[in-house]
Amino acid sequence: MIFLIGYMGSGKSTVARELSDKLNMPYIEMDEAIEQQQDMSIPQIFNKYGEAHFRKLETDLLKSLQAPVIVSTGGGVILASENQEILKKGTVIFLDAAFETIDERLSNDQDRPLWTNNREENRQRYEKRLPIYRSLASHVIQVDHKETTVIINEVLNCLKS
Repeated sequence: MIFLIGYMGSGKSTVARELSDKLNMPYIEMDEAIEQQQDMSIPQIFNKYGEAHFRKLETDLLKSLQAPVIVSTGGGVILASENQEILKKGTVIFLDAAFETIDERLSNDQDRPLWTNNREENRQRYEKRLPIYRSLASHVIQVDHKETTVIINEVLNCLKS
């Protein structure tokens, strides 16, 4: 299994979709899969059941995955130690985007319950997760100011090594 990890807005979904085409492997976008399973949007799940419930849904989905598959994880999937153990069983590619890049990409995004209008709160959450992403990564791909095709080629090179 290939797991793409990184903060929200780092490009995991886009990279997973294109990588799927290049490798002729199926991919799963975890947030989309959870929305389909629950017949609710992520913000609706957060509002109705809370973040803890959503994190449990992520863990349940991770446990159910069958290789070979490319997984675009949710940005917070790395928070649970149980999920970390599952991720370590695959190849983990961290799409590393600077906070400024994330902030720019998400400035008008209303669909992410943990992205707030409080820039400092967003930065703190980002900085708290960064060492976890790095510790889990088999490979780190810097994504700032790069075209998707360049990122895909870098991922493909990592997978060859």
